[in-house]
Amino acid sequence: MNHWLFKSEPDVFSFDDLRARPQRREPWSGVRNYQARNYMRDAMQPGDLALFYHSSCPQPGVAGIIRIASEPYPDPTQFNPADEYFDPKASPEKPIWQLVDVAWAADLAQPVPLETIRSTPELAEMLILRKGNRLSITPVTPAEFLRICQLGGLRPREITALG
Repeated sequence: MNHWLFKSEPDVFSFDDLRARPQRREPWSGVRNYQARNYMRDAMQPGDLALFYHSSCPQPGVAGIIRIASEPYPDPTQFNPADEYFDPKASPEKPIWQLVDVAWAADLAQPVPLETIRSTPELAEMLILRKGNRLSITPVTPAEFLRICQLGGLRPREITALG
């Protein structure tokens, strides 16, 4: 199993928005970075777990845990000229952009703020902390994922039950 970090601005789409969706599931559309696309297309598997990170907000940090809920498939927003994520170079025959569905997996007892991530020695190598990293999706090591879950107040039994 792989682990990931998905970033979203909470005023665009938040962890609470995901929890409120029917079946607590949503396509992760609109990714327009080749590396993030490649992670979804080439490395993610249904069942992988991810940290849902709120960015560009007063209190950035991990808000909850999500699960990859589908195989990758073409992002339909790339074909719609009225959509902000339209890509005129893409076609249904030759899609450029992929997405996966994500699903709510667990709430944290408390969010894990960016300051806490920065000040936790075991998390010093997380990609989100690297200067200049603006990817909306990054891999996370199993140890980093476990430590974030612990900092968020999940008990060992709850973490084990996730997957």
